[in-house]
Amino acid sequence: MAELAAHWRNYAEYWRLNFLTLVEYKANFFIWLAFTVVYVGSSVTTLWVILSQFRSLNGWDLTQVFFLYALFYLAHTFSNTLFFSVGNVPYQIREGQFDRFLVRPLNPLYQVLTQPGQNWPDDLFVALIVFGFAQWLVHLHWSLASVALIAGAMTGGALIDFGIQLAIATLAFWVIRLDTLRWVVMSLENDFTRYPLSIYHRAVRIVLSYVLPFAFMNYFPATTLLHKTSDGGYAVNPAIGWLSPLVGLAWFLAAYAFWTRGVNRYQGTGS
Repeated sequence: MAELAAHWRNYAEYWRLNFLTLVEYKANFFIWLAFTVVYVGSSVTTLWVILSQFRSLNGWDLTQVFFLYALFYLAHTFSNTLFFSVGNVPYQIREGQFDRFLVRPLNPLYQVLTQPGQNWPDDLFVALIVFGFAQWLVHLHWSLASVALIAGAMTGGALIDFGIQLAIATLAFWVIRLDTLRWVVMSLENDFTRYPLSIYHRAVRIVLSYVLPFAFMNYFPATTLLHKTSDGGYAVNPAIGWLSPLVGLAWFLAAYAFWTRGVNRYQGTGS
């Protein structure tokens, strides 16, 4: 218990330093916030242009597709707020900086996630605003069940995102440089989760459901929340939407086991 309490104190100190950094560099923060708003705006505009041409995608209208995007963005930004620094691991291994994590009396992954930097929750704030607008457009019925489902999708989706990024980062213990793979996976995640899973070929649906389960970040929870049990001929069991936390936990545990194996075999890069 004492060790756990020490970790929480260190984590609180980490966020305190992040906040002080934010306050010190106000211009940088607001420039980045403006970029975030522009980025989200361009994504929403793209959805609007596509849906204005096709009116619906397998029964999903513009407001529902926007809700799908908002639910994904909520989980994705939650993951970035807490775990984005795991993407630095390949660079740290390549430059020999990872070695310092191994000589300190703290879990290496914990150190990776709490290393000094400018990790701000501005994306998450924007995501909450976007989601609030999206749920209003689809007239979401709020209840204890819907709150639990959204919280589960947000948490489970963040763990799925983190687990996949952690697995990719762990490969650097063997391959050293993985920048391309990381960006390819991130591009797949950002592009394919914007639209209903049912519009894709069966092979793509299998990959997004069982290999890289991005569909559990937004699509399956959204079908449950919006009561879409039949999506353009693609039958969806409403219970699947509740599985996001379990899928996220499974991905995290598997990725962490892989990470532990990578750390144990790591011998440095000779830098």
